[in-house]
Amino acid sequence: MKNAIAISLLELALITENSNASDTMQKTKELAQLADHLGYNRFWLAEHHNMAHVASTATVVLIGYIASQTQNIRVGSGGIMLPNHSPLIITEQFGTLATLYPNRIDLGLGRAPGTDALTAQAIRKDFFEEAQQFPKNVSKLQRYFSEANATEKVRAFPAEGLNVPIWILGSSMDSAKLAAEYSLPYAFAGHFAPRQMLQAFEFYRENFQPSTFLNEPKTMACVNIIAADSDEEAQFLSTSLYQMFLNLIRNDRKGLQPPVASLDGIMNEEERFHVNQMTALTFTGSKEKLTKDLKEFIQYTRINELMITSPIFDHQDKLKSLQISKAVMDAINE
Repeated sequence: MKNAIAISLLELALITENSNASDTMQKTKELAQLADHLGYNRFWLAEHHNMAHVASTATVVLIGYIASQTQNIRVGSGGIMLPNHSPLIITEQFGTLATLYPNRIDLGLGRAPGTDALTAQAIRKDFFEEAQQFPKNVSKLQRYFSEANATEKVRAFPAEGLNVPIWILGSSMDSAKLAAEYSLPYAFAGHFAPRQMLQAFEFYRENFQPSTFLNEPKTMACVNIIAADSDEEAQFLSTSLYQMFLNLIRNDRKGLQPPVASLDGIMNEEERFHVNQMTALTFTGSKEKLTKDLKEFIQYTRINELMITSPIFDHQDKLKSLQISKAVMDAINE
């Protein structure tokens, strides 16, 4: 590769069947420590609510915990759903994190609620109005972090003057437009909504406005990766991921399910169609197969960084997948 492509990890903190939040947080810590040891660039956690089988509802708290348990890896949000929050409070929280863990904190921002409509209203009664104010609230965040805000009556301590990288996260053209206009790096959620990714990246690159925040476009794609010693084993492990998306379509709230020998009979043709659409950017296989497939993907998309997520039922299998994925990227970058 002409330029080395960094690899990062999005951890969804999924609670597996017959497990609990405490065990999941312990596993999340072990994943972060392994990623740190292997040389992953970032470890991001996502904000979700009213989901019994997701352990990252208090995202900022968990980010702080993971940062305290690691040494070098950047830790951040993939993402904070900004319409749920006051921009001032988010600036203060991430300024505090950045003060505790200098040069290691990222702030990824999304517009969606990270939950259902009823829960979004319970979080914030004016959520839908705030969602329309997303660009304006991103500007407020940038202002609060800036040294120029020192003359304002409302200031964010200890965030003021700190360089906390802000990423725009999205799965549509709207997010690409905002990231380009605001001169911010852009991460696309290809792991569950891949359809518009290439179009969004192209629009972002063509319309990017250089500034003091960023002088050239910076893109990151998030994809699903299930890696194992053999293609057959990886395919078997991936059935947990497909069951997860099937349950999402059915609104059947379950913990991450163990892998099965075959998905035949588990989902009908219509369900399979929708699951396949959502998981189109899933890479499954051995080191050899993944090296070939991911190299082609990176060349085709021209991304600057790859972020992976690996919903694998067994913790040891997930740790191994993390190791193989890093070895794949090392081979691609040779």
